[in-house]
Amino acid sequence: MKKIGIVMGSDSDLPVIKKTTDTLKAFGVPYEVHIYSAHRTPEEAKTFARTAAENGFGVLIAAAGMAAHLAGALAANTVLPVIGIPCKSTTLDGIDALLSTVQMPSGIPVATVAINGGVNAALLSVQILALTEPELAQKLVAKREKDAAAVLEKNQNVLSMLEA
Repeated sequence: MKKIGIVMGSDSDLPVIKKTTDTLKAFGVPYEVHIYSAHRTPEEAKTFARTAAENGFGVLIAAAGMAAHLAGALAANTVLPVIGIPCKSTTLDGIDALLSTVQMPSGIPVATVAINGGVNAALLSVQILALTEPELAQKLVAKREKDAAAVLEKNQNVLSMLEA
């Protein structure tokens, strides 16, 4: 199975990435986590992206706040799918990171999840790997069924509490 490469621009992004890694662990998907900055360590970020496919990665996830150029910097140096997680900061509540991540020029796509959307980034990466890993597809179906059952149970509880 291919690995997921996770890169965060700063250790301040760790709480978001923890949710990502917890989700990947639940699916049994291997991953590596690194801190590389698009601005402070551009050569390391570039090398990581350029060698990712040959190093066994199938998808890259990039988490960054503020000027959030990390996902785009990785995407410019690989043809692997890149998922950007814009991270909330004290400046502009993460809207700046969202816009920096989602507004990529034609030819260099980055899939972008919600601000601090570490769980969805993990799930999207699992969905991508599941295209060639049937057991992952089965795990995704099981998770969706479990999630639906939990909502229906809550629905029943609310109905019971509010019946006339």
